[in-house]
Amino acid sequence: MTGDWGLHGTVRVGGATLLDGIDLRLGPGWNCLLGPSGAGKSTILRLIAGLPCGARCSGRISRPERIGWMAQGDLLQPRLSVLQNVMLLDNLAGRRPDPARAEALLADVGLAGVGARRPDTLSGGQRQRVALARTLMQDAPLVLLDEPFSALDPATRATMQDLAFAQLRDRAVLMVTHDPAEALRLGARVLLLHARRLTAVLPPDLPVPRDLAHPAMAQATGALLTRLRAA
Repeated sequence: MTGDWGLHGTVRVGGATLLDGIDLRLGPGWNCLLGPSGAGKSTILRLIAGLPCGARCSGRISRPERIGWMAQGDLLQPRLSVLQNVMLLDNLAGRRPDPARAEALLADVGLAGVGARRPDTLSGGQRQRVALARTLMQDAPLVLLDEPFSALDPATRATMQDLAFAQLRDRAVLMVTHDPAEALRLGARVLLLHARRLTAVLPPDLPVPRDLAHPAMAQATGALLTRLRAA
């Protein structure tokens, strides 16, 4: 699945310029976006998704008809079961959801057998995994992820990264993260947002998902962390 999607132009909030002359093209593969808080990372996601964000782009935004979206919060509906939450977006879009696929995705994220439970019976990490299953359920050509693994413990985080990478291998993915190791592990492209502009960061030339134990990864992670501290 391919497409000429992305955000091109200048983004303003009120009369202030938030992003200046951005040229963000999203082809197949994982695009990982880092930067200091308030730099505009989530705003970029919301603009591409067509969601309200208080900003406007004086340029061009292109997107497919169907987009996978995972916000920082899990946005689970408390009155619905876990399984109903996974199928919610299909129902809202007027598509007939596949309960068997939803159950399989719950099993993939380590939550087999919890489909009948309510979200308030789950831990924060479990809720985030339900939100990931709901995003994967969309089978969208473009997927936007806003810190999708932030609530997970390190071992579960690595497992969910591997799952999401495998499920979305042929899709265009834009992920916001504050974790330089995560960005370098998953990103075909790693982008640093600073001073209203995007700068590409060259990840190590290793198979993706990259091995965090590789010496090149430790060196690249340290260098990227230094850049983030200076941003």
